Amino acid sequence: MSKLTHSTFRPAWWLQSPHLQTLWPVFFRPRPKLKLQAERVELKDGDFIDLAWHPRPNSPLVLVIHGLEGSLRSHYAQTLLLALHNAGFASVFMHLRGCSGTPNRHASSYHSGRTADVAEVLAYLHASGRMPDAAVGFSLGGNLILKYAGETGAASGLKAIVAVSTPFQLQECARKLEHGFARVYGQYLLRNLKGAYRRKFSQRQPPLPVKLDALGTIFAFDDQVTAPLNGFAGAEDYYARSSSGQFLSQIQTPALIIHAQDDPFMYPSTVPDASMLSDSVTLELAAHGGHVGFVGGNAPWRAEYWLEQRITRWLQGQLADGSHTFQQG
Repeated sequence: MSKLTHSTFRPAWWLQSPHLQTLWPVFFRPRPKLKLQAERVELKDGDFIDLAWHPRPNSPLVLVIHGLEGSLRSHYAQTLLLALHNAGFASVFMHLRGCSGTPNRHASSYHSGRTADVAEVLAYLHASGRMPDAAVGFSLGGNLILKYAGETGAASGLKAIVAVSTPFQLQECARKLEHGFARVYGQYLLRNLKGAYRRKFSQRQPPLPVKLDALGTIFAFDDQVTAPLNGFAGAEDYYARSSSGQFLSQIQTPALIIHAQDDPFMYPSTVPDASMLSDSVTLELAAHGGHVGFVGGNAPWRAEYWLEQRITRWLQGQLADGSHTFQQG
């Protein structure tokens, strides 16, 4: 029976607003600077993906995937790697194409539905004896890992997955980011997307006759840039084929989806109902938490980051039998 549960998370008293929940960790949370081991995966199509390892010998391995224009600098990235390490896990952070600080080689780049890259990285790790036991995805990364799990069913190769603040219906999310205060987030992400495009094609001929300054929304960018570069007919085709909501019923890997009903990146109606979930999926809904926020605590100088506690605790429960594949020191 599919599961939809109410989260125990309670926001800090000074961070009741979904916008404060979203922005607090971005601006105020200290980031650890971990000593990570870099590895470049050469893809079959001639492009590459950069990984960053935080080893822990003889420990279960967790793959972590970031969100739109995210990287190791994202507020949730190294903080989760450290929390995973302290909870008994090794971890490997997967930069999507072009997000590691070096532009990728092809004109096309990552996008919300490019699960073939997830599959290829997992196959590469499996072949080298380093298959992850679990995967955690944030926002766009959550969409990717849920879509991948739905597409592959029993053959996902993973024992557990966690998705946080997932844009289940991409078109709804793109439209939400055009209105009200959410437009601030939309314009921030749009600037980052345009900046990445400009940097990538500053030393080579741009593949599209597009005027970036004329693109005023994420929808317009996806329609004029993301879609044509990645073989979609337009933004609506891209969103329809890449949204993870339609794949949730096919997931056979134990999955925890953590989501806040007040996530400012999407509408409350964007959240799937229980009928859309497979028996393997638990959708944990919090009334508050914003987008990849979930900040609690009794005082601003003693904020508590509930999200990492929840993720690590759940993974410990799923992987408690101690059988794992990771042996790298």
